[in-house]
Amino acid sequence: MRIAFISDIHGNFTALQAVLNDIKLQNIDEIICLGDTVSLGPQPREVLETLRELNCVIIKGNHDSAILDPEEAEKFEITEHLIPDLYWCREKLTKEDLDFIESFKSTHEINLPNGVNILCFHGSPLSPTDIIQATTPPEVLDKYFEGQQATVFIGGHSHIQMYRRHGDKLILNSGSVGNSFMFAFSPGNAPRLLPWAEYTIISQNENYLDVDLRRVYFDTEKLMELVIASGIPSAEWWLQQY
Repeated sequence: MRIAFISDIHGNFTALQAVLNDIKLQNIDEIICLGDTVSLGPQPREVLETLRELNCVIIKGNHDSAILDPEEAEKFEITEHLIPDLYWCREKLTKEDLDFIESFKSTHEINLPNGVNILCFHGSPLSPTDIIQATTPPEVLDKYFEGQQATVFIGGHSHIQMYRRHGDKLILNSGSVGNSFMFAFSPGNAPRLLPWAEYTIISQNENYLDVDLRRVYFDTEKLMELVIASGIPSAEWWLQQY
C-alpha cells in the first residue's frame, strides 16, 4: 500500500500540477489531502476542481474554515493582512465550491496491515490551528495525542516537512505543496518561501514501513505571471519570493 499525502496547497495550482505529475510516477494507491486548499494563491478554482476530480479524502484546514466564514478569520488564526485574500478567494468560488469545502473532514483514520494505524489531521487531532514542530515539547504532544490509538500521525499546517518519533508513535508533517516555508512561522515575521513543493509518501508492506519526504521543483516564473494577472491582494508579497 502506497499513500501520497498532500497539504497546504493554498491556491498554488502550478505547484499542485508538479506534485501530481510526480505522484503519477510513484505507483500510488491513494491520495489524502491534509487541508488548506485554496486561499492565498492565484488559482483557487483550478485547485478545487482538481481535488474534486481526484475524489480523495480531504481534511479541513484552518484556512478552509476561514474561507467559509471570513468574518471569523481571527478565530481560525488568520493573520490580519491575509484577510483581504480570503475575501478575494471566496469571490472566485461558487456555492457548489463552498459546499464542497464544507464537506471536508476534521480527521481521517487509515488502518493498514501489520498493526499500522494512521491518523490524518491538519494541525493536530484536537484543532486545525495547533502547530506540531520538531521543537514541540513532549508534554504538549502527549496532550495532542491523548487517547489516540494510532501508531502514525500525519498533519500539515506548519509548512515544514517533519519526521519525528515520540515514544512508540511516529509523527509526520507532509510539508506544503504551495507554500514551503524556509523557516518556521513566527508572529510579526513574514514567511519566506522555498522554490519547491513538498509532499510525503507512506508505504507499508508486511515487513517494513517506509516514509518518503519528497521535494518537487516547479515553474516559479509561471506562478509569478499568474499572480500578476490575477489581481490577488497579496501579489506584492508573492513577487518578493523565489
